[in-house]
Amino acid sequence: MTSISPPRGESFTLSKLINDTRYRSYTFQFIALVLLIALFAYLGSNLAQNLRDAGLNISYGFLSEPAGYDINQRLIEYDSQSTHLRASIVGVLNTLLVAFLGCILATVIGVVVGVLRLSQNWLIRKLMSVYVEIFRNVPVLIWILIIMAVFTAVLPQPRDFRGDDAEASMLWDAFAFTGRGFYFPKPVFETGSTIVVLTFLASIIGIFVYRSYARKQLFQKGRLLPVFWPSVGLFFVPAVLMFFIAGRPISMEYPSLQGFNFQGGIYARNSFISLWFALSIYTAAFIAENVRAGILAVSKGQTEAAASLGLRPNRIMNLVILPQALRIIIPPLISQYLNLTKNSSLAIAVGYMDITGTLGGITLNQTGRAIETVLLLMLFYLAISLAISAVMNVYNNAVKLKER
Repeated sequence: MTSISPPRGESFTLSKLINDTRYRSYTFQFIALVLLIALFAYLGSNLAQNLRDAGLNISYGFLSEPAGYDINQRLIEYDSQSTHLRASIVGVLNTLLVAFLGCILATVIGVVVGVLRLSQNWLIRKLMSVYVEIFRNVPVLIWILIIMAVFTAVLPQPRDFRGDDAEASMLWDAFAFTGRGFYFPKPVFETGSTIVVLTFLASIIGIFVYRSYARKQLFQKGRLLPVFWPSVGLFFVPAVLMFFIAGRPISMEYPSLQGFNFQGGIYARNSFISLWFALSIYTAAFIAENVRAGILAVSKGQTEAAASLGLRPNRIMNLVILPQALRIIIPPLISQYLNLTKNSSLAIAVGYMDITGTLGGITLNQTGRAIETVLLLMLFYLAISLAISAVMNVYNNAVKLKER
């Protein structure tokens, strides 16, 4: 009996980089990478040479110089003697604030509108269609200006809240909506408030843990555990109990009319509110279409099969339709979040000082450092866009179809 020895491995030769299909694609990719690096090196060298010829040089020393201008809406301490770097940080925080709140509100409105567009009620379905067609076919800048004009013209001025015969009144003696801005109660954290805040954060984590446990029980054992009321209880009860046990360490500072304006509380300028609201309702129109498309992509047989098992319509939507539709909804949803974040750069149209208005606006004009400021702006928007994409892709991988 003779044994057959395996064929000898062929030796590698340079000709295989072109002739062998196993290596040819890597060869072309390497050549493309080298050419790309050479192109960027040439552009960078050309830029540096032009700057030297003009007597200029790239320097970020201006960031440590006093800014010399005020910012009307800010989340951290800032004055005109602060540096350009701190002014840029204020602009970054303002951008992140409006982008974060905008993504949340746009998602809520978009999901609701997308589901209602498939309603059996003819009037509701048509109203939602009108909303989507109007808002997504008019530029977002127009909506920002319209909403800002409406807030300024329709809402009362602080002087209208004065006197017994005042033309306007505060909502629950805690909220004031004026032509200058919105005023809300402000929490004041005193000694002992840390334990209350930590308890509240632990409650939020507990809600997600419990909902995950309830989902596993449903899918693995068929046990349907209540979710809504336990989540509400976890949200309120532990923090409220700890609030009274710790001796009420958190109080509220309410806005009050003093002189010609309101003092105290949280002040949100009309520019911020109008920008946030306009970006939200504009982006929500696109999200609604993504949601509608995702739901329609799920086979109608899934709904019929779930109904035949006796599930109620809301259970069918939450347990059968939406989990499958998410795999279709999330990829375009990421693009809408990115668009909302980048559209926030239109804030300068209503005087909201975001990163484009501070670093790319006043700082650029005062220092004349156009290249440096534009590069920083590009880096910021690139970083925030990649961060949003990374987070959403993690969630997308978590809900995608798991094959055996």
